[in-house]
Amino acid sequence: MFISLGCDKNLVDSEMMLGLLAQRGYEFTDDETQADIAVVNTCCFINDAKQESIDMILDMAELRKNGVISALFVTGCLAQRYQEEIQKEIPEVDVIIGVTAIDEIVDALDAFFTGRKENHYKSLLEKPLTDVKRIVTTGGHYAYLKIAEGCDKHCTYCIIPKVRGSYRSVPMESLLKEAEALAFDGVKELIIVAQDTTVYGVDLYGRKMLPDLLKELCKIENIRWIRILYCYPEEIDDKLIRVIKEEPKICHYLDLPIQHGCDTILKRMGRRTNRNELTAIIGKLRKEIPDICIRTTLITGFPGETDEEHETLLEFVDQMEFDRLGVFTYSQEEDTPAALMPGQIPEEVKEERFAQLMELQQEIAFEAASSMEGRSVEAMIEGKIADEEAYVARTYKDAPGVDGFLFVNTKRELMSGDLIRCRITGSHEYDLIGELEDEFTE
Repeated sequence: MFISLGCDKNLVDSEMMLGLLAQRGYEFTDDETQADIAVVNTCCFINDAKQESIDMILDMAELRKNGVISALFVTGCLAQRYQEEIQKEIPEVDVIIGVTAIDEIVDALDAFFTGRKENHYKSLLEKPLTDVKRIVTTGGHYAYLKIAEGCDKHCTYCIIPKVRGSYRSVPMESLLKEAEALAFDGVKELIIVAQDTTVYGVDLYGRKMLPDLLKELCKIENIRWIRILYCYPEEIDDKLIRVIKEEPKICHYLDLPIQHGCDTILKRMGRRTNRNELTAIIGKLRKEIPDICIRTTLITGFPGETDEEHETLLEFVDQMEFDRLGVFTYSQEEDTPAALMPGQIPEEVKEERFAQLMELQQEIAFEAASSMEGRSVEAMIEGKIADEEAYVARTYKDAPGVDGFLFVNTKRELMSGDLIRCRITGSHEYDLIGELEDEFTE
């Protein structure tokens, strides 16, 4: 039984471990009563993710204690960061595997079945795991392609560099081989991920190679969409914009983790941009690629954030009119500089500011969805709605798991991963409603 928590980058690690185990002959089940071993791949990026991981470990520990499962393995960021605490507080955990030692999951399981419990850790400078036949768990028509491990940005609120290590790119030849294998297995949409995708290749090749990688990925015949996430705005250059603009397979969609719109907060966060620079790069993207969909994430309630700085952020969101926006309340993470900053904001104030930001964004998003009515768009089918002549789909503006849906009414038989042409007939909050183009009637 394998449980993967946290981000899409962590999901790739889970899929690699599943692939390694499958090659050794291990079988998988979602039924806890049928499982011999439970593996929990954890996250610890923010408090909510940390608590979710702890709760899941405790749930599995209860099964271990009661003899429902024979062993409990814990992997991922929480395992990397809190090895001693997990071993001390949750004795039902048999084996812990660090983030750079996931390739040793098979050895750890084999050892357990011969009576040995061995934790596995490696240096955080270890090269990223490559050339593994993954078991894709996203449904088969889309998959994440993790192009690098770790991060060098050292934002003051973030623990990732201490947990995942410095930035290490995956060699391009390995990524192309992996993408070819995914395409052969039916993947039609590649979603490019890393802590920062825009600096891909600097450590290996001496320059930013994301545009070159994208061009090569576009040559893979069966890949239809390529979506880019986690682009740091200060790293976006003309070459990357040109490739996105000119390559038809690349979705006109960029995820820019901006985090705030006030210069004083951005400086305290350790971010490398200011409001004018953010406005300029967003303006340039929209000028060069008029139909681009820009998604961002913000943190509200950062230490010392005043009412005036919060109002500045609201003004920035109102000015920018982001197509997609996610907001997190600041999470005080131990061992980060921000955790020791004065002026920690009460939770109720964070929540109030969160609500104000989301209310503003709702107005922007609902109006944008309504303005789509009458347009013709390409969309990818996600699945059929049970007992209805309708399907769930996504447009190029919608990344799986974080954005909205397009609901398509049709009697035609469609399959997940099918690309269709659809006319938008209406909207409901964040989601769109439409009909197949060749079935559309006024």
